[in-house]
Amino acid sequence: MNILFVLTSHDKLGDTGKKTGFWVEEFASPYYSLLDKGAHITIATPKGGAAPIDPSSDSPDAATAATKRFDADAEAKERIANTEVLADMNPNDFDAVFYPGGHGPLWDLANDATSIKLIETFYSQDKPVAFVCHAPAALKGVKDAAGNPLVQGKKVTGFTNTEEAAVQLTDVVPFLVEDMLKENGGIYSKKGDWEAYAIQDGHLITGQNPASSELVAELLLKQLN
Repeated sequence: MNILFVLTSHDKLGDTGKKTGFWVEEFASPYYSLLDKGAHITIATPKGGAAPIDPSSDSPDAATAATKRFDADAEAKERIANTEVLADMNPNDFDAVFYPGGHGPLWDLANDATSIKLIETFYSQDKPVAFVCHAPAALKGVKDAAGNPLVQGKKVTGFTNTEEAAVQLTDVVPFLVEDMLKENGGIYSKKGDWEAYAIQDGHLITGQNPASSELVAELLLKQLN
């Protein structure tokens, strides 16, 4: 089973002067869950090269068993430092695509024409498309075969407005994931802040927050099997 992981190339947190990127746990947990089941994983970003890690996700209080494994994994770190260019990826070479979150995707993947087309192609081929936390931002411009928003009428979740308020970035981000999913016609649901929650509607799999990354990987694996 060949799985494409798509990470952000964006490293600036709005006008705050702070750094952002992808959230380590949301990459590491699904990466190892799938790798340990024999998956062949390719990692790509819009710009290729080094994918920026959100410094907040690399702190001791954000550490999990998966992030500690990543910290000690020279090969995985090398792959993050040398990602493929997203435009070079052919959906026909993969069985599924997975988007880890972090705030970065709100700025680049949400508006990236290559990413949008990629998701549309995977979905039209009846392949799983999975997103966690802020990564559903990448669905913002994605359409179905009829030209409607892909999430329209589908069960979805993603980082909540109250979780964004809790990290005090409501006024920094270009849009709120929860609001966007609802505005695009998604049937949005959530659990309490920071609780693990993932939902599947056909080939579309979404998770609410960092704690949900393993659940998303489990649903993805189940779908592939």
